[in-house]
Amino acid sequence: MDMGTFTPALVSAGTVALAEIGDKTQLLALLLAARFRKPAPIVAGILVATLLNHALAGLLGAEAAQWLTPDVLRWIVVVSFLAIAAWSLKPDTLDADVPLPAHGAFVATVIAFFLAEIGDKTQVATVLLAAKYHPLWQVVAGTTIGMLLANVPVVILGSRFASRLPLRAARITAALLFLVLAVWVALRGIG
Repeated sequence: MDMGTFTPALVSAGTVALAEIGDKTQLLALLLAARFRKPAPIVAGILVATLLNHALAGLLGAEAAQWLTPDVLRWIVVVSFLAIAAWSLKPDTLDADVPLPAHGAFVATVIAFFLAEIGDKTQVATVLLAAKYHPLWQVVAGTTIGMLLANVPVVILGSRFASRLPLRAARITAALLFLVLAVWVALRGIG
């Protein structure tokens, strides 16, 4: 099987996994793991919330690609990738005064993750990736896998190892990836 067939999924997974490192939702995963100490329902909650959130974001991106001219879309994607590159360099913090839902680990994770992803850089990246790549299901699957790649180890290993992650290097790598994507789209266009 040709790996080019899976390019949208692979690019989406890699992009979101890098963008997620040090993100507020990764901090949320750590907080949920520390609070509930039940990795399986937390991971399941991350999966469900991400699928729902990124499917909606992907639909928005695919719809935008339908009504924008390729040239306008191209420059929107370029500028957006440059903005995400800069955004990736800024460490996220989790608002300490935002209480977690008092429900079980799964429901609390679905609610908290879905809400935390609204307007997040990984959601914005999903919109942009869906505008650029087809089929949509591969983009959503890829971004969801990227979220899981970044968050499952945090949930499983917990706070003990999270402080040892080289978050600054990961943020710089993510910023460089988005910069390369912006240049690539500027030079090659969409599609």
